[in-house]
Formats: sequence, C-alpha cells, structure tokens
Amino acid sequence: MAGWRAPAFWAAKRRPPWPLRLALGPVAWGVGRVAARRARQAGVDPGVPVLCVGNVTVGGSGKTTVVIDLVQRLRARGVEAHVLMRGYGGRLRGPHRVGPADTAAMVGDEALLLARHAPVWIGGDRVASARQAVAAGAGALVMDDGLQNPGLHKHLGLLVVDAGAGFGNGRLLPLGPLRETPAAAAARCAAVVRIGDGAEGRLDPPTGRVELSATPVQDPAGIDALRGMRLFAFAGIGRPEKFFDALRSAGLDLAGTRALGDHQPYTAALRARLLDEAKRLDAVAVTTPKDLARWGSQSPAPRVVGLRLAWSDETEVEALLDTWLDGVPR
Repeated sequence: MAGWRAPAFWAAKRRPPWPLRLALGPVAWGVGRVAARRARQAGVDPGVPVLCVGNVTVGGSGKTTVVIDLVQRLRARGVEAHVLMRGYGGRLRGPHRVGPADTAAMVGDEALLLARHAPVWIGGDRVASARQAVAAGAGALVMDDGLQNPGLHKHLGLLVVDAGAGFGNGRLLPLGPLRETPAAAAARCAAVVRIGDGAEGRLDPPTGRVELSATPVQDPAGIDALRGMRLFAFAGIGRPEKFFDALRSAGLDLAGTRALGDHQPYTAALRARLLDEAKRLDAVAVTTPKDLARWGSQSPAPRVVGLRLAWSDETEVEALLDTWLDGVPR
C-alpha cells in the first residue's frame, strides 16, 4: 500500500453515494464488530510501563511527531524508552531492532526517522517485539500506533487527532477512514491529543478525558536556511498539503509543489523527475524528514525541514508521564 492515497469521499462531510453504502456497508459493519471484539481482549503485560500513541484514522495524524517528543522527554528523565512499531512500508517482518545499515525498504521510513531518537523495534507481533526490547534493557515501551492491536497491555493510551482533518466523513473502513469509532478509542485512552489549530475532530459528546493540544512548528534553523530561495516542495506523507502550508506560513517562496502517495518509494525515475522539475522551476528541492529517509543516500539530496511540537501546556504532558511511570509496579 506504499504510495496509496485515500479516496476523496472519505473526506467529504456528507454520506457516501448510495451504491458505495450498499456495496461497502456490510464490510464497515464487520470492521466495527471486529474492532469491538478486539478492544475487549486482555493484552500481555511486559513488565515495564507501556504507552501507546494511536489514532482512529487511516493515514497521517501526527503520531510520529508526538512519539519523538515523548521519547525525548523520557530520555531527559533518565528513562530508557524503546519504540515499538509495525514498520509500515518495509519488507522485514520482525521482531527486528532498527540498525544503521537498515533502509526504508527494509524497515519503513518512520522507523528510520524514530531510530535517530530512540531504539526502535519493528514487527507485527508487538508482544514478541516487547519481549526483545525488555531483554535489551528497555525501561519503558512507547508504541507508535497499535491502539487497535490487543496484544500488549497499555498502561497509558493517547488518542492523536488531526485537528485539520478530523474524522473525515465519520464512517468506518472502507466507507470512511475510521478503524473504529472515536468514542470507543477515547474510552481506552487517558488523553486526547489534538494536533494543529483546526476545529475538526471534536468528540461529541466530550469524553471527560484530558484534552491536550499541540501545534507542529517548523525547525527554525531549517526555515532560516531557505529564506530568499525559490523552492520546489514535495512530500509523500499522510497530508502533504500540511507541509506545503507550513512552509508558506513561514514566509518561504514556493515556486511549485508535488504531493505524492503516503510512504511512496523513491525510485530512481521518480527522484530524477522531481529533481528535473526543481531545475525547470529554477528552485531548490525541499521535503520532509520522512521523505528523506526513503530517498536514501543518493545524491543530490533535497533540503529538509523538520518539525517539533509546541504544546499549549507542557505541564499537562509531564503530569501524564508522571502518572504513567509512577502507576506501574516494576
């Protein structure tokens, strides 16, 4: 599914056309039943605190940026946190610890990006990955995605919501982008984390959970290095337009943009086309850290502008981590 794009009707604020409802409605009903059954299953406790950063939609919601922020906070506390993830877009099945010789084709772009900040284990079997991580010295585990995976017991769950895209048309797969209902997911989480300053994705009625908000902020050094240049921006992430809009908001001059499929591989032909387009526009190519991970070591490489999170209230984030770490017997 690398390079996949969501169908347009998923984002529409109206019911899907009746032929789609007729054809896909039973499948969506089945997805809901399976999600509800899996949510009732008891997971394995690996013996260390487990924090799950998840969402309910297919595609990007900002989870990876949240995970990076949290593992940096844990490292500052002296906690050796290892990250567990499936390794979407990679061919290795795992459990496998991401190493310096790995490529995006092997482990996925997100795994390579996260491995710059913490030890990362990929694999669909989260229990097996957790056991290897604990054996390797992990004092805590942070799951990037996996809220709908019942394998591991989660001591703390965070539901990440893209405040710009919300829950799309509000329908379950494949009629919409939802893996399960937002209310069901929020009921298993200690907090809802809203990313961005949009008004979409409000839970109605409110869940009573802690609600945190954070805004993705472009790396100032990366932005400053590009000022005064004509830029050609491209991205193959969940919502490429978020990256383009952020560059424009920072006052950068975009001569052109190219939206690619989420996790789309950078073949030699695609790299050549993108560089040719930048040359035709007399512009400097710029992309995201996730895209650079898939670009690999091939030269010339595009410029990169990364993100960090600016929380509306960092004390709430630290308080959640305190409660999580203090509440798990070790």
